[in-house]
Amino acid sequence: MAMLWLATHAYPGRVEAATVDHGLRAEARAEAEMVGRWCTEQGVPHAILAPAQPITGSIQASARAARYALLHQWREARGIAWLLTAHHADDQLETIVMRLNRSSGVGGLAGIRARNRAVLRPLLGWRRAELLAIAQSCALPHVLDPSNEDARFDRVEMRRHIAGVDWLDPLAASRTAAACADAEDALAWLVHDLAARHVHATGEARWELDRHDFPREIQRRLLLHMLARAEPDTPPPRGDTVDQALVQLLCGRKACVGHWLFAGGARWSLSAAPPRSAI
Repeated sequence: MAMLWLATHAYPGRVEAATVDHGLRAEARAEAEMVGRWCTEQGVPHAILAPAQPITGSIQASARAARYALLHQWREARGIAWLLTAHHADDQLETIVMRLNRSSGVGGLAGIRARNRAVLRPLLGWRRAELLAIAQSCALPHVLDPSNEDARFDRVEMRRHIAGVDWLDPLAASRTAAACADAEDALAWLVHDLAARHVHATGEARWELDRHDFPREIQRRLLLHMLARAEPDTPPPRGDTVDQALVQLLCGRKACVGHWLFAGGARWSLSAAPPRSAI
C-alpha cells in the first residue's frame, strides 16, 4: 500500500493495481477488496486476480510462481509496461543471508534484482519501517500478513534471528547486492562474448570449447553455457555438480552431467552420454 501511494503520487493517472488472492487464507479476499475500495476512491483501476488451480507443493514457491504468472498476464492484457513490486532493504538482507547459507556465488549474492525484465523493484533502498510509517501516517488501509510470522518458512526463521542483530545494516546489504548484480552482469557479458568466439557446434548433439585457459569462474560458466546450448529447456545443474565436472576436465578426464558427457584435453567437448548398461 505504501508503494501504491508513492506510485500514484509520482505518476498520477498512469498507475494501475492488481491484488492476487492465492486462495490460501479465508481473509485474503476481503483484504484484496480493501485495496480495491481504496483504489476506487483514488481513481486507480484495480483488479483482483486468483489462480485457476489450488496452490500445492512448496507453498511459498508455488504461490510465487502463480502470482507472477497472473500479474504478467494482467499486465500484458492491460498494455502496461512495468510491473512494480514492493520488496525492500530488509527483504534484501534476508535473501542475502539465506543465500550465503546455500554457498551462493556472485549471481546468488546479487539478491533481489532491482530490475528483472519487466519487473521493477523501486524500494530496495527503503527500510520496512519507513514504508510502514507511510502507511500509518497517510492512514492507508493495510494489514500485516500472518504468513510473515509463520515459523514453518525458512525466511521467517531467518527474519526472526536477523531482527535481534543491530550491526547488520539492510541498506548496506542492499548496496552490496547491487554491486554483485553489476558484477554478475559483467560476467554474463564476458561469457557471452567468449562463447561466441570459442564454443562451436561440431556435429549433431556435440559442442566444443576450443580454449579454456580462463579463470575458474569463467570456465564454470562456459560449461553451463555449453549445457544450455545442448539442452536449452533444462534447468542448470547444481553448482557442486559443475565444480566436480570441472575438476575432472582440468585433469584431462571425462565427466557426466545429467544426460551429457564432458571430455577434457586441449579442447573440451560436450556430447550425449552413452546409454547406461542395465544391471
